[in-house]
Amino acid sequence: MLVVKKFGGSSVADKEKIFNVAKRCIEEYEKGNQVIVVLSAMGKTTDGLIAKAYEMNPNPPKRELDMLLATGEQVSVALMSMAFHSLGVPAVSLNAAQVAMHTTSAYGTAKLKRIDTERIRHELDSRKIVVITGFQGVNKYDDLTTLGRGGSDTTAVALAAALHADACEIYTDVDGVYTADPRVVPDARKLPEVSYDEMLEFASLGAKVLHNRSVEMAKRYGVQLVVRSSLTREEGTVVKEEAKMERMLVSGVAADKNVARISVIGVNNMPGVAFKIFNLLAKHNINVDIIIQSIGREERKDISFTVAKTDLQEALELLRDQKEVFSAQDVTSEEGVAKISIIGAGMSSNPGVAAKMFEALSNANVNIKMIATSEIRITVLIDEADVERSMRTVHDAFDLAD
Repeated sequence: MLVVKKFGGSSVADKEKIFNVAKRCIEEYEKGNQVIVVLSAMGKTTDGLIAKAYEMNPNPPKRELDMLLATGEQVSVALMSMAFHSLGVPAVSLNAAQVAMHTTSAYGTAKLKRIDTERIRHELDSRKIVVITGFQGVNKYDDLTTLGRGGSDTTAVALAAALHADACEIYTDVDGVYTADPRVVPDARKLPEVSYDEMLEFASLGAKVLHNRSVEMAKRYGVQLVVRSSLTREEGTVVKEEAKMERMLVSGVAADKNVARISVIGVNNMPGVAFKIFNLLAKHNINVDIIIQSIGREERKDISFTVAKTDLQEALELLRDQKEVFSAQDVTSEEGVAKISIIGAGMSSNPGVAAKMFEALSNANVNIKMIATSEIRITVLIDEADVERSMRTVHDAFDLAD
């Protein structure tokens, strides 16, 4: 049996935690199983490296930023391998180049293309625990790339898919997927299982349990995931194709504060304008979520949409530089906003879900700025200051408490 175990930065933040992880992995190894361990950088290492980069250059080249950030995981895997050896178990650490993990060349947001498995299989066949850097890859120029924050989850799922692993376990500082962030909603309930589609919405809409691209990949290749805590022995949450038939209308509530609103004001009301705006952003790898188009006066319209805060300045510069191309009168932005979403596979066949959410927000005197819906989620844009009480209000409205 081949098991892939991924541990986040908080799980390997210091010597004690590294040895805790090592002992847990050795238990699996001593059952006769082959074990691959995927690690993130220790603790807040990545944040510290980013801070150092910006001390050097307020606009660091993305290639050089990836060169710097990739060092964090190399420290983790080397120390972990040393811990295994000190406990009497053979292990080997491998970075993305040694594997090799081939990616696109979009520095900072690279996507995995394929993984060479020969070296990994050789080490596994030699009865070693193989410890691999998460979050990184190598492009066609042999440059190091990174997969975006949270990318170690994607590394683990990709390895599980490429090697046809029997299990893929994601360990973090929480013991599963909850109906809401338990730090905000104290009576939030742990979900025993959740579907890929629901988990993808949770991940995309602010729940920091799994990287959204890892969930997409798990669904595509049929990799069943288990999310559990590295600090306890409790059962976690299983992420799979179909959850239980008898299920709740709404599975949970998620919030995302990493969001800003952009409005392109007074563009011509004619075909092709929206394409020009969103194609420009897509070419620069800027994702857009909620979109509203409103008809203004004199055959002009306004187009508003949300982007990640981290993409705001680049998006504004691009749109303002090209303002004349789509005859915009102005391009404005608004920060201090956030998204709150309800998610559930049972929503699509039940009318009145949106009304119930809007009623709860109305009763809490929370103003809704924008709305987006899909078959399994409803998202609203609200003031950031209202996020926490909105989560609690909506969570109560749908009786999601423990």
